[in-house]
Amino acid sequence: MRYILTGRGKMGRLIQETAQAAGDQIEAAFGREDLDRLGQLGRVADVVIDFSRPEALPEIASYVRRTGTPLLSGTTGFTPAQLSQLEALGAWAPVLWSANFSLGIAVLYRALAAVSGVLKPDFDIELTETHHNQKADAPSGTAKLLLKALDPAHALTPVYGREGVTGRRRKDEIGVHALRGGTVAGTHTIHFFGPDEELEFTHRAASRQIFVNGALHMARLLPGKPNGVYDLQKILFGS
Repeated sequence: MRYILTGRGKMGRLIQETAQAAGDQIEAAFGREDLDRLGQLGRVADVVIDFSRPEALPEIASYVRRTGTPLLSGTTGFTPAQLSQLEALGAWAPVLWSANFSLGIAVLYRALAAVSGVLKPDFDIELTETHHNQKADAPSGTAKLLLKALDPAHALTPVYGREGVTGRRRKDEIGVHALRGGTVAGTHTIHFFGPDEELEFTHRAASRQIFVNGALHMARLLPGKPNGVYDLQKILFGS
């Protein structure tokens, strides 16, 4: 496989090292200081892998529209408008975006979607996420992804951090709490608090390598797919 990489952070460097160790070819790798050079390239790779920042989207989108190169993005922190722009690229190429490429998170998403409807009438739901002290966005993209699984119709009101006196907890709330510290790769816990019982789901990432392995696995599946927007649920489970 041949890749163009955008993003020279810890994830970008680990993707490059892992891909090259597997025998893949890195045709080009860009950071924020030289991303404008992407506009000088033709279609030289099988997939663009993007683990950069939201402000890089216009340059990446321009390249995908011009060349039709498949795009896999793990960038988080997009606004709803930016996500719409990203999804619109499906008209030009296969596009896969995920806030988390861990297989475990993909299974957790499916499990939460299956049980939340049963539990929501009688259980209070709280979500906590913990990441290293260099993470820029909060709540994490994975937390937002799991919120979508828990509440696809947006019937619940997210309450972030519970600062101040807000009165008793309402039934239509879902608490979201972000912890930052040390070198934690990522821990997400969903608490279901019911009458006299509690159910808890936790996913812990021991290192970033699980996200890299998942991203490269998915990148190998994109070339040859029809233009459109894909997600891990569709590719892994067919729905």
